[in-house]
Amino acid sequence: MKFNDSIKNIKGIGPQKFKEFLKLNIENIEDLLYYFPRSYEDRTRINSLAESKDQDNSGFVVKVKKIYKDRFIKGKKLIITKALIEDENSIGEAIWFNKPFIKKSLIVGRNYYLYGKVKRNHNMIQIISPDYKLLDNLSFIEQGIIPIYKLTSKLYQKEFRKFINTALKETNSSIVDYLPLELREKYNLCDIKFAIKNIHFPKDYNSYKIAKERLIFDEFFLLQMALKLIKKNNIEKSKGYIFNKFSEVGEFIEKLPFKLTKAQSNVINEIIEDFKSGKPMNRLIQGDVGSGKTIIATIALLIASLNGYQGAMMAPTEILANQHYSSLSKLFQGFNINLCLLTGNMSQQQKKEIIKEISQGKINIVVGTHAIIQKNIQFYNLGLVITDEQHRFGVNQRALLSNKGDNPHIMIMTATPIPRTLAHILYGDLDISIIDELPPGRKPIGTYHISSNLENRLFGFVKEHINSGRQAYIICPLVEESNNIKAESVIELKKYLKNKYFTNEKIAIIHGRLNNNDKDLIMQQFKDGLIDILVSTTIIEVGINVPNANIMVIYNAERFGLAQLHQLRGRVGRGPFKSYCFLLSDNKNKITQERMKIITNTNNGFIIAENDLTLRGPGEILGIRQHGLPELKIGNIISDTEIIQKAKKVCEDVIKSKKFNSIEKHIEKKFLQEINNICLN
Repeated sequence: MKFNDSIKNIKGIGPQKFKEFLKLNIENIEDLLYYFPRSYEDRTRINSLAESKDQDNSGFVVKVKKIYKDRFIKGKKLIITKALIEDENSIGEAIWFNKPFIKKSLIVGRNYYLYGKVKRNHNMIQIISPDYKLLDNLSFIEQGIIPIYKLTSKLYQKEFRKFINTALKETNSSIVDYLPLELREKYNLCDIKFAIKNIHFPKDYNSYKIAKERLIFDEFFLLQMALKLIKKNNIEKSKGYIFNKFSEVGEFIEKLPFKLTKAQSNVINEIIEDFKSGKPMNRLIQGDVGSGKTIIATIALLIASLNGYQGAMMAPTEILANQHYSSLSKLFQGFNINLCLLTGNMSQQQKKEIIKEISQGKINIVVGTHAIIQKNIQFYNLGLVITDEQHRFGVNQRALLSNKGDNPHIMIMTATPIPRTLAHILYGDLDISIIDELPPGRKPIGTYHISSNLENRLFGFVKEHINSGRQAYIICPLVEESNNIKAESVIELKKYLKNKYFTNEKIAIIHGRLNNNDKDLIMQQFKDGLIDILVSTTIIEVGINVPNANIMVIYNAERFGLAQLHQLRGRVGRGPFKSYCFLLSDNKNKITQERMKIITNTNNGFIIAENDLTLRGPGEILGIRQHGLPELKIGNIISDTEIIQKAKKVCEDVIKSKKFNSIEKHIEKKFLQEINNICLN
């Protein structure tokens, strides 16, 4: 039996059973063997009834003394089967629910091994729903450390373990370890056969640890290697444009009304080296809120234009595209650069004229939304593609834009802080530049966690600032009131605030259900100062720049992740005014209190991201980028950092040495479709 054989080849798995396996995404033998236990029961120890503890899962050797008549509870549709049991020192009861067939299986006077949860009911020791086996017929897979799997209601633990055991026996001779002995010995990793067997049926705890480490290693190693192969394929298959004219860049930087930070200068130098290399750049620029990513994009676009190539910058919303266009227009004054804006809201005639000029090469830089990737848009010589807030675009959308040119340089900007450990796993196919320094003079945002009983004082404070000419954001998690979720909604909150606190102020609402034209109009009015207070969902979390807004109030702050709270907070503090963020939450949960403490104590997005990963787990953050490769089944980005580092070192060894080509072939075969889908060039 081979890994890619159907599980239908296993005795006992017929058409109906196969349907249940499909619900668990198990179709072939490999799927089955890589469906890992969710927990284990230690059946290596035999306990006495007298010494057993309430609520413990324990194993016992007992004699069946008596089998009681089934008891029926009609209202609950419950059948209770009960047996009187004894060991050397005590008596007790074994109880099963809705399993009347059991009384036919048990034989009075015979010895059984029982394993189940202990319940001490007054003076009686009860074993609830135990597994049972005649002592003289105890099979291998029901002894020792027993795996417990997450199953559908029509699959049972015992039979599932039998199927696993059959698959292990049948495939033992066909399992070949892709990792050479040399690397396994160097990095103290066990053979894959040992790992698969002992993750399901560990000989002892140490064998389980060794097996688990190897399987966790495989997940991180294969993922990192696959991403590095994507990167390698992108580099080998294509030649990039060489940019070698940089003479006016220094002059441009000198004329800026501010001085670049050391971090910004370092990133610009990395981009210039990419431009000189002759290989297409694929670089992620990761910087905290307000770290100055836009000026780096501006300089990159300037270099493309100086070298005779077109540049395109795509933003996820029209308001952001307009914002970038306005910013670039001011910065490029005095330079012979023709800039245009292309968005979905433009008239057909406007679009037609712009598209014609793009195809003729009359326009040097295009700033726009998804309109840029429409089929009818052809660039004259696209040399640089920049996507802003990358996680709002899928890989396919990036590919569509890059395919508008002949292997253009690609730069991706994100203000979403991603812990370094996670970034190297998620973005192994990209080079990463990190702007870990804020421009001098940027004031930290005063952040305060307050309860709802201080609402009157809070909105009195907000009113004072609005009367002095400032503006405020008020964020809540819902669009409409919900019976299922205890949280504020945009629509109800606006009514409440208007009636109680802000009768004379101009209040507007914005949320994802509005059409794009209405959203852009509201945001433009807020930016122009026509709206005093904007009540919003998290739709405003990305990139909106309103320097006059200096107060952010977030209702039900416990409902947001730390990274998301930090992004929302970043909408204020963009002007010369002292800015504030108030987190409203009455939740007394310990983790909530800890999270509120973290975000009130620091404005550093990278510190916040590390804490968010620890407190909330990797699942949410992993959603930032759908890379198309398999999800982690056994590895944990939080607790397995040492194994991640080991996997990274082995990757480096494999890439440096040419004698491990078999590993690359194994990965290319395993992830061929995913790698082809992700390769942009």
